[in-house]
Amino acid sequence: MKKLSILITLVCLVSIITIDLSAQKTIIVRPKESDAVLVNPGIGFSTFQRFNGDKWNGYQDCLDTATATDYENFKGPLEIEGHPLTSLAYFRIRWRFIEPENGKIRFDFLDRALETANKRNQTLMLCFSPYIHEAIDLPDWLMKELKKGEAFDSITGRFDFNNSLYVKYFSRMISAIGNRYDGHPFLECVDVRIVGSAGEGGGTSSLTDENRRTLVNSYKDSFKKTQLIIMCRTDEKEKNVFTDFNGENVGWRLDCLGDMFGFSNESNHMFDYYPQAINRGMMQNVWEKEPIVFESCWNMEHWKQKGWDLDYIIDQSLKWHISSFNNKSQSVPVEWETKVDEWLKKMGYRFVLRKFTYPESIKPNEMLRFESWWENKGVAPIYSKNFLLAIKLNNKKRSEIIPTCADINSWLPGEDLYDDAFLVPPDMPRGTYKMQIGIVDRKLYQPKVDLAIEGRNDDGWYTLGYITVK
Repeated sequence: MKKLSILITLVCLVSIITIDLSAQKTIIVRPKESDAVLVNPGIGFSTFQRFNGDKWNGYQDCLDTATATDYENFKGPLEIEGHPLTSLAYFRIRWRFIEPENGKIRFDFLDRALETANKRNQTLMLCFSPYIHEAIDLPDWLMKELKKGEAFDSITGRFDFNNSLYVKYFSRMISAIGNRYDGHPFLECVDVRIVGSAGEGGGTSSLTDENRRTLVNSYKDSFKKTQLIIMCRTDEKEKNVFTDFNGENVGWRLDCLGDMFGFSNESNHMFDYYPQAINRGMMQNVWEKEPIVFESCWNMEHWKQKGWDLDYIIDQSLKWHISSFNNKSQSVPVEWETKVDEWLKKMGYRFVLRKFTYPESIKPNEMLRFESWWENKGVAPIYSKNFLLAIKLNNKKRSEIIPTCADINSWLPGEDLYDDAFLVPPDMPRGTYKMQIGIVDRKLYQPKVDLAIEGRNDDGWYTLGYITVK
């Protein structure tokens, strides 16, 4: 059986290492860049209320039916006609569905959804909405309690979200889900919702500071490991809840990308709301540490029917450093597929290894030094803390995986140099080894991120050349 070992003796402080390479030949590798559309973790399009491979079964703004759990018998291909293959699935779920009885949360549904996402090569983006549109469709058990008090205005009939029962029970539900799933490997992020139609933030200004913080803290205190994102609301009428997080573990999302006078002839989201909201909220630089997520206004087929400028929409989204886009599982117009492919090549991160240098030969128990030059051709860094840059020395007799100390989360758009060295094990057998590279998970050290270079092997590693152990 082939021996596989994980080498962790790595010198991260390269500045203290002095190695004379003048006596041996140096191998210089300049990988050929790939122009392929890559399906990588945490970026690209997301499916909505369904997974890769699922057929369109009607639009649901928030999941609220038992049929939403029927995913067990899938055996087809993961590709969806007209929709890009993706690593993300976005589920927006009604409170009344996820907690149909007081204190009894549908963990069975969430467990199954997370497992299904993994089987379809996706991670799950979760959102819990208190109610939909203007109708107060809170859980029936809660409505019975609320009607006993003064939760509804006697004149307008509107619900008062400062009601203590609402704040108490919604916070309890979020906390329970966070306590169970925080850091789950198949959970990509949680979308923070506290009030408003579909939880999109309308009405935050009416909340007392105490109640708003209670609702926000149910997310902050329960999701310490899982990424949070929040709706960007900075119009004068509403409170910018984003500031309650103090910039910690929260990215932002906007839900009407593409609107070009779709609601009014006087203003639209692309010209008159998004730029102002991002700047007023001082959120221009959030993308350097936290993800930026967009959802389409209607969908791209609607954009085309209205004659809206796709180039402008794409350019603006890239300017705002988009990482992922929810087109509500609707098809991309055939005429736009080429432009969408180019969009996907820039969305999020895209790592190109430009140059890699290493010695032609090495001895056991010696330091192997390498130098590398990278370019991130996307518009954002990789946000997941679950991945490492690793080197692999591999032949039929021995495989050695060396996780490096590269801080790949700091690789913003543009160039990065990463030079390092590691100790070749004293018992490394003599022979010729493949010099391979990959971005791997922290647990099993298996490649998880495709690089934008040619030379990918079936196992996800990229072979750069050969090295001899003398």
